[in-house]
Amino acid sequence: MDADSLKAIAHELLVSLKGSVSVDWSHRESARARMRVLVKRILRNHGFPPDLQDAAVQTVLRQAEAFSLQRAV
Repeated sequence: MDADSLKAIAHELLVSLKGSVSVDWSHRESARARMRVLVKRILRNHGFPPDLQDAAVQTVLRQAEAFSLQRAV
């Protein structure tokens, strides 16, 4: 994927995740599942390769968790 596509995906992920993050999302499995579905949907809509989606979802969720922990401090 080219840099512009990745930039658009990153921006949409950031906006969507910020809007749907709940206080305890990193501890409740149902909230984490909702976040995974959101990330997968965005990746699919932008034509992200299906074979790389699982790794990308895990990376995005780890980064979101690290970001939320950093903001909590």
